[in-house]
Amino acid sequence: MGSRSGRIAAAALAAACVFSVVSCGDDSSSDSGGGGTAIAPGVEATGTPIKVGLFNPSKGPATQAGVTTGKNAAIEYINKQIGGIGGHPIEVVDCGIDNTSPESTISCANQFVQAGVVAALDGYNAESSAAMPILTSAGIPLVGQIPFNTATGAVPENRVFFGPPPAAFLVGFLQSLKQAGKNSLTLVNSDLPQAHQVFDNLLTPLGKQLGIEVKSAYYPPTGPNFTALASTIADGSPAAGGLMTAPNDNTCNKLAQALKSVKYTGTVFLAACTEFVDILGAQAVGAQAYSPVWLPPAVDAAPEPAKSNLKIAEKFIENAGGTAGFYAYGTFSLLVDFAQGLASAAPAEFTGPSILTALKGLTDYQSFLGPKLTCGKATTPNCTTDMLLFEVTGDKKQAPVSGGYITPSPEVLKLIPGAA
Repeated sequence: MGSRSGRIAAAALAAACVFSVVSCGDDSSSDSGGGGTAIAPGVEATGTPIKVGLFNPSKGPATQAGVTTGKNAAIEYINKQIGGIGGHPIEVVDCGIDNTSPESTISCANQFVQAGVVAALDGYNAESSAAMPILTSAGIPLVGQIPFNTATGAVPENRVFFGPPPAAFLVGFLQSLKQAGKNSLTLVNSDLPQAHQVFDNLLTPLGKQLGIEVKSAYYPPTGPNFTALASTIADGSPAAGGLMTAPNDNTCNKLAQALKSVKYTGTVFLAACTEFVDILGAQAVGAQAYSPVWLPPAVDAAPEPAKSNLKIAEKFIENAGGTAGFYAYGTFSLLVDFAQGLASAAPAEFTGPSILTALKGLTDYQSFLGPKLTCGKATTPNCTTDMLLFEVTGDKKQAPVSGGYITPSPEVLKLIPGAA
């Protein structure tokens, strides 16, 4: 068991990078990017600002602009609609990172220390582990949704993540396939060392454990031939095939269209993408994608309060302008849960240690767009393992394949440090 756990741990560490092919940038916190419809005044925060840092994937070869959109929308909502955090507005020190460069993360961590932030928000940063020694020494907790760096997600000290660990998505997806009687899967990813590691050392063993034949294929990070890639996926007619992760929605859109062109009839899986639902319309029916939170195409299937909150988020994200999609809604949810979680816990003063204690003390807390959370576990920084696997059910409509959240097998997750 020891050697096997070691192999899976190494793969989980590699998954960090694979699950976070994004990059980052430096902006001021108060920019609000857009020109949507007017939003009615709410309760405005007027107290002393609470300053937090944001590791924003806005630099490098594959940026995720949705993080900035979600940040801007959330600041507007928190500070001008719900009265901030106990009357205090949130101020975000936005620092751009490149997920291919740990040096950029280290630079931002030092900037946060100098700026005197009381917490650092993880904007899906693949190199977040590079920041932890600096943040921990300064008493600044890291707060995120999904630890895209699984070295960061492997231990609970000085960090809290409101969403599930990356491994939960793999396990939950494979469980769903097995329950549907689908026993073969071909997934593709960029031809990078960490992608090979996660396929060989994590996904393949998990597939064997569940009786699913898993095959992998790779494409060049720049200029993939989507028709050739689709033909590779379709070869042998696997029951399911597609992208495990994607650097952007455009990759999902093009692969989905190519799979249609080669007449692939299995289940198309498109990572955490959302745009394909609109782009393909009725042609997207049957395709699946994962998420830690409810997203607009699935609003009709969402329970309360997620349904009402999703409509609020959609309004503010649209008003902010810029790129929407999963990263925008995930970032919006992260900031709102940070604010509302702290407001519900009400620390006497907003310092790094008091914020960490307050967030780790959240029990049965109803997250803004996701499930109820219980944080502060001894073995994991994640407050839940529940994930959503959406299937396109109609023209521009999604619904969870199980009717709600999927809880990945705890016994499988225990094999991966920090996952359970």
